[in-house]
Amino acid sequence: MSTPEEAWSVQRLARTIKSRVEDGFAPVWVRGEVVGFKRYPSGHWYFGLRDELAKVDCVIWRSAAGRIDTPLTEGTEIFALGSPSVWEERTSLRFSITRVMPASAVGAAAQQLEAVRKRLAADGLFDPSRKRPLPAFPYRIAVVTSAAGAAVHDIITVARRRWPGIELVVVGAAVQGEQAPAELVHALAVVARLPGVELCIIGRGGGAREDLAAFNDESVCRAIVACPVPVISAVGHEVDVTLADLVADLRAATPSQAAEFALPERREVIERVLQLGAGLERGVTDLLAGRRDRMQRTRERMGNALLGRLHAAERRLHRAGTALPTALAGRVRVPRARLDGVAARLRPAIDRRTDRAAADLARLAATLDALSPLAVLGRGYAMARDAAGRVLRRRVDFVPGSPFTLRVGDGDIDARVEES
Repeated sequence: MSTPEEAWSVQRLARTIKSRVEDGFAPVWVRGEVVGFKRYPSGHWYFGLRDELAKVDCVIWRSAAGRIDTPLTEGTEIFALGSPSVWEERTSLRFSITRVMPASAVGAAAQQLEAVRKRLAADGLFDPSRKRPLPAFPYRIAVVTSAAGAAVHDIITVARRRWPGIELVVVGAAVQGEQAPAELVHALAVVARLPGVELCIIGRGGGAREDLAAFNDESVCRAIVACPVPVISAVGHEVDVTLADLVADLRAATPSQAAEFALPERREVIERVLQLGAGLERGVTDLLAGRRDRMQRTRERMGNALLGRLHAAERRLHRAGTALPTALAGRVRVPRARLDGVAARLRPAIDRRTDRAAADLARLAATLDALSPLAVLGRGYAMARDAAGRVLRRRVDFVPGSPFTLRVGDGDIDARVEES
């Protein structure tokens, strides 16, 4: 759905409706009753066609009116051949008629054809919603036509030119005469059994109206609908539209046009592929450039963010370094004062304890000196010891010939026991 900013002009809407209605709409016979007929001085005829359920405005231009000899009067029932068109200035739908035939002039064959058309319509075989889309790139196409006719040659020529690699399978069948309907039905049954067929073209070259009877046969129309692959009807007649054209998935005016509808143009496909490749390359390049720009912007934002966080951390660290000495000084001031007070009290206590210990040590040294054997030796006494260091106290301890040490006040004297 578009937005108000994308609003179309009325002229664009009218032209779009006109092109959608007129483009690709083949001429069709319509049966109805003439109402409101008017012949203008310009030579154009205007009137309406109606039936029990609907009415459509019609026009016969001066160029076509001169070829029509059927009188058009109020209430006359006619068959009219034409195509829908749109009057752009008023965006009104009209049926532009080129041929007229009175309904009373329709013979038994036409009545039978109308009966077949009604039965097919009642079964919904003309419903556009049941039309199947054609494959975009078929690789095998079946062609149901006369093997000796010009139609098959035209189809092969166009197909090879447009898509050289296509595989065509020609299923021959009569396209006019009494045996044509049965052969066409049989050929379509053969197509249904062919492996790998993706599309079917059925048709013939140009001919008189009576030569197209096989393509108005009910059995042929139903066989086209029953075909398991999409079918293009290519009855080479510009004006008359057969029932096969109406039930087929797509109508082509000629066999050559059917080949054009069925196959893409190789050069156009190559150009389209090259365009898509170039567009894809541009898209990838633009995408990479965009991603690269986003990455660069992200890198810059991340770098700026990291630098910002680093500078903030540096500022916090600087503030902390500036405030720390003051904070530490404040924290240690009281403990230091306490420590100084303890030190002031501790030193006299240590001095007193040291003095008392020194006095005790001097007293003990004097006592030890008084009790020391060395002091006794200093007064003229001596002390004898054997080689093992034992003190020799009695005479029997002195063994003749044995050495001993005599300790006197100022040192040791080596001595030996002699025979007495």
